[in-house]
Order: sequence, then C-alpha cells, then structure tokens
Amino acid sequence: MEPILSIEGISKSYGNIQALQNVSYEVPKGAVFGLLGPNGSGKTTMLSIILDILKANTGTFKWFGNSGSPETRKRIGSLLETPNFYHYLSAVDNLKITSAISGRGNDQAIEDVLKIVKLYERKNSRFSTYSLGMKQRLAIGAALLGNPEVLLFDEPTNGLDPVGIAEIRELIKVLAKQGKTIIMASHLLDEVEKVCTHVAIMKRGKLLAAGPVNEVLANEDIVELASENFLKLKSVLEIFPGYLSISENDSFIQLHFPFGTAPMEAINKHCFENGIVLNQIILKKKSLESKFFELTND
Repeated sequence: MEPILSIEGISKSYGNIQALQNVSYEVPKGAVFGLLGPNGSGKTTMLSIILDILKANTGTFKWFGNSGSPETRKRIGSLLETPNFYHYLSAVDNLKITSAISGRGNDQAIEDVLKIVKLYERKNSRFSTYSLGMKQRLAIGAALLGNPEVLLFDEPTNGLDPVGIAEIRELIKVLAKQGKTIIMASHLLDEVEKVCTHVAIMKRGKLLAAGPVNEVLANEDIVELASENFLKLKSVLEIFPGYLSISENDSFIQLHFPFGTAPMEAINKHCFENGIVLNQIILKKKSLESKFFELTND
C-alpha cells in the first residue's frame, strides 16, 4: 500500500544548530504515527517542514505519493501551536472565522465537528469559559473542518490535567477509528504507547528508530545467569535457540527474549546437559521506559 507520507533524507539547520540530520521514514495510511523524543529533538521542525511552513536544507517528502500541491494541503488538518481563538466569541463563531480564513467547511461542517469533539452542548459558550481540555478539543475541531484525511498534532496534550489528557487521547482514538491518518509529536512515552500504532524516535535531530510501536518499543524478558565457569557458560548460552541478543558484564550473562517467552526450565536444562552448574538464574523484565531511556540516553 502506498504510504500517506514518505520522508527521504530531510536535513535542516539554523546557523550552527543542526535541527534535523538526514531523517527518512514512511507513515502508513490509517496509522496513528507518533514522533517521539525529548524537547529539542526536531519534532516540531519536521512537522513544520512537511506542512511547507519551513523549507528543508536537503531531502524531500511526498504526500499521497506526489510532491505536493495546493490540493494536497487541503487534505491535511493541523494543530501546531497553542489554540488561537477569540476569547469573547463562542465556539461556533470562532469556527466560522476559521472556516472563512481557511476556505474549509461550512455551517453544517461546524455543527458536525463540534459533535465529534463533544462540544456541541457548549457551542454557544464563550471560549474564555472553556477548560484547557475543551480549548484543545476546539482546536482539534478546527483542524477537522473540511474533513481532511490526515491530521497533524504537535504535543496535543501539553499542559493539560489528567482529565484533559484522557479526553484528547480518547478523541484521537475515535478519529483513528474513522479512518484518519494521525501524525502527532510527543515527548511522552506513555502517550505514544497508549494511542499510537507506529513511532519514530528522535534525538537531537537524528532518527534513532522507526516502525510499529510493538516492535520499536518492545518489552523484553531478560534472563540473567551466572556460573563458576564464565567462559564456558557464555559458549553454551550462545548456542541456545530463540534469544534476541546476548550481553555480559563481569559477573553474569544476560539472554534477551521477546516479552513473555523466556523458557527458564529449558535454559536450565540446556546448561546442565552441557556441563554447566548455574549459581544464578533470574528472570527480569525490561520496561518500555527502560527501552526508551536506552534509545535516547547518551
């Protein structure tokens, strides 16, 4: 299937600061794609480039298989900054202004998006009376005008309380079920884990990993083993089937397995049958937090 977005070799610098360094990845149709990384990793710069707000120094990107046109832009709704509405106007009147400026949507569309973002009952309330979560939902409603195929959100839950965060996450899930492709930048691992199907992990302008969330941020079983004969233990474990990787320090060896698959009894038996008596065999779990820290830490 043709990807919704293809990014190839994008680089961007601001003077001596390299904001993006040769970044390439693809966003599948229908994905909830998370751009995950610490602040300053280049996420907002990338979103600005693929929206033609900024120009890359090198590299290319394609929406829907082509290099872009005014018609392509109409198929994309975005929320990149803090919601910018008139505080003394109602939700309906604010969206009418947004619609007039963007040329997207009509009165019926405004009614429809207010229902989607669950603000219909408060559509005539002034923006100043809204909670932060409601303001963010109205901004997402503005992005939905014109029924775009793709939605781009930059830190959509930033600054919200737990209730507001839950509301935005649920809304993103609803939009995804409607067939929208969603690209969202976030520095929160928990957010990406809960709502995204795919992820690209960024750090200081570099792409560290990209792909399905359950592959890039996979949990692992780690079996930690020790024996009096360290070198023989290592050689015996290297021929054990099914592990993902093997690592060691001065006193023990670790076998890494896919989450929930470590065969403890079989490992113990394998060692015994090959002349190794274990003095330690421990099953540990690598959390998503550990995996993320491992990828982004210096």
